[in-house]
Amino acid sequence: MPDHQANSTGDDILDASVRVPDQVIFRSFARETVALNLQTGKFHGLNATAGRMVEVATRARSARDAVAQLAREYDVADERITRDLVALLRMLVDRGLIEIDG
Repeated sequence: MPDHQANSTGDDILDASVRVPDQVIFRSFARETVALNLQTGKFHGLNATAGRMVEVATRARSARDAVAQLAREYDVADERITRDLVALLRMLVDRGLIEIDG
């Protein structure tokens, strides 16, 4: 079973692979990404930046591997991307929209 808990530094999330469970659908549009949890029937909206962060994190070997790419794309320091990515992934785990394996 995936480990959904995050330690205070976020290392467990950063070192884990991120995946979208089968019951969740993400769709990206020009200004937002929408996630639908088919089990709960709830829609969740993410701004374009958060949607891109999820896309990169789920394609990377680990969330940590996504940081450098996102920092380059947004011209932001790695530390800020790391902090924002950890917060986003924790929120998505809490809502059942992603799972972390690590």
